[in-house]
Amino acid sequence: MTRTPLPEERRFASLAQLTFEGENAEAYYSSDGQRLIFQRRHEGEYECDQIFTIGVEGGDPQLVSTGLGRTTCAYFFPDDSRIVYSSTHHVAAECPPPPDMRRGYVWALYDFDIYTANPDGSDVQSIFSSPGYDAEATIAPDGSRIVFTSTRDGDLDIYSMNPDGSDVRQLTNEPGYDGGPFFSPDGSKIVYRARYPESEEELGDYQALLAEGLVRPGVLDIYVMDADGSNRVRLTNNEAANFAPFFHPSGEKVIFASNLNDPSSRNFDLFLIDLDGTGLEQVTFSEEFESFPMFTADGRYLVFGSNRHGSHEGNTNLFIAEWIDDLP
Repeated sequence: MTRTPLPEERRFASLAQLTFEGENAEAYYSSDGQRLIFQRRHEGEYECDQIFTIGVEGGDPQLVSTGLGRTTCAYFFPDDSRIVYSSTHHVAAECPPPPDMRRGYVWALYDFDIYTANPDGSDVQSIFSSPGYDAEATIAPDGSRIVFTSTRDGDLDIYSMNPDGSDVRQLTNEPGYDGGPFFSPDGSKIVYRARYPESEEELGDYQALLAEGLVRPGVLDIYVMDADGSNRVRLTNNEAANFAPFFHPSGEKVIFASNLNDPSSRNFDLFLIDLDGTGLEQVTFSEEFESFPMFTADGRYLVFGSNRHGSHEGNTNLFIAEWIDDLP
């Protein structure tokens, strides 16, 4: 369905809504730009998130995960020959319980393992497993490495590995939450979100939650590092929740989601920022949640998840914007 961008959304030449019911999020393009892989939960289908694909023109989503357990963080291999995602189906066919919000707003670190499969969901193979959280896997543009987040060594850190799960290398090691990594277009850098506790009290809270399989994402910042974990650069420092970063196809900017206009709210917008932390530019302006942006390789289109035009509270849908790179 064609939608009209808001007047302030100068980067959008056009806007289309692809989904209309349930919770649809974390949509990422196939290498040919013709399909999206994403996670979805809709009443009457599956009890919790499963992985689906859909064409960029819309249509009926196609289930490509097992339909068991909870799934998250799906991505196409660069040649579209396989998909990668994380699932708890090895633990139980049922959904794991939601996190206990008596500790405040927290994310649950479920016992995900990382799997690959054919694009239609067949030939499911486990490529990485540890007793805790293994998820957020994405792939270098040349297909040479997978980068992911894991608690395998007792903290939330970023790792890389070969596409078959071999040669696992730890890239971050400072206490705190490192996650959501994506490679730059040339594969030389990784952008990610992180929070490093700034006091003994905050560190204690983080470690206590981690022991319970929880993390508090109230404050997160965007960082860039080299693909081997060196030369870390902090791009944001605003006491807000900045997350879901992705490189602009030029490799010179990063787009990300943030509630920096109101850090106490769920009103997240998309922003662009230069690799040195300057040049911050607001991209979306709705009063709803917007996140999980990804560009096509040629930079012509941007997909993101949003609550705008939602049919009910919590209705998150996928939108594709035609991108204007050179503003007048």
